[in-house]
Amino acid sequence: MKAFLVSAKELHDRNLDGSVQIFDCRFALSDPDAGRAAFEGRRIPGASYVDLEKDLSGTIGAQTARHPLPSPHVWLTNVSRLALNSDKMIVAYDDGHGMFAARLWWMLSWAGLENIGLLDGGFAEWSRLGLPVESGDDSVGSKRTEFVERFDHKRYVDADYVLAHLADEEILIVDAREPERYRGEKEPLDKKAGCIPGAINRHFVRNLSGGLFKSSDQLKTEFKQRLDGVEPGKVIHSCGSGVTACHNLFAMEYCGLEGSRLYAGSWSDWILDSSRPIQTVAT
Repeated sequence: MKAFLVSAKELHDRNLDGSVQIFDCRFALSDPDAGRAAFEGRRIPGASYVDLEKDLSGTIGAQTARHPLPSPHVWLTNVSRLALNSDKMIVAYDDGHGMFAARLWWMLSWAGLENIGLLDGGFAEWSRLGLPVESGDDSVGSKRTEFVERFDHKRYVDADYVLAHLADEEILIVDAREPERYRGEKEPLDKKAGCIPGAINRHFVRNLSGGLFKSSDQLKTEFKQRLDGVEPGKVIHSCGSGVTACHNLFAMEYCGLEGSRLYAGSWSDWILDSSRPIQTVAT
């Protein structure tokens, strides 16, 4: 999966010459309407809004993860609404960390697109530099483009795969949640606390420094130390619901450690079956 970063200055220049499509992925788990409100209040000119729950998730129910993957058919419908232009670079952003933008990056890559980047520092960096903004609603819903299906279903795994490989020493689960949630000390979002047995922790914010992504070299060094000899293709990324895990996956691809996969349902899916084992980690 191709992963690259775009600086705010470069995005501004590309926006002026019309060589980019921009998608605003701002979202708040505690207030699902906050992202759209922020977008309509102040956004990068020409950006279109993509909603985590309405666009980047399937139907959410009692027996699904909190943000399940939509079916390929549903995602293709959503992709057509975005009116993507294959001749243009696609850039996604959110408030700053990139956790929601990385979900869009992964899902577009899953569908077969390649020229997708993240705005380094997100809207926070854009605002810090005093770059232009606009307000109001967008009109992306009135546009449609056909998209040829090129899904790569090997890019993710499900709970059955994870369960079957718990004892496989060549498979490593990397949990992107806060250390306290990973250890099972607190759980503000899901019904059970803990982690998947054998998982290691790499909180996704460790990919950043001063609000921007660390250098490719630094990320590679840090991930190699954390993976301790495990090949990138044997790494499975997990988190609470398959969102922040995309941030770690993006960071690995960006620094050249290619081929890791996403456990799309992650912790909120794992705990749906009470027979699946749970681990807590002592400090």
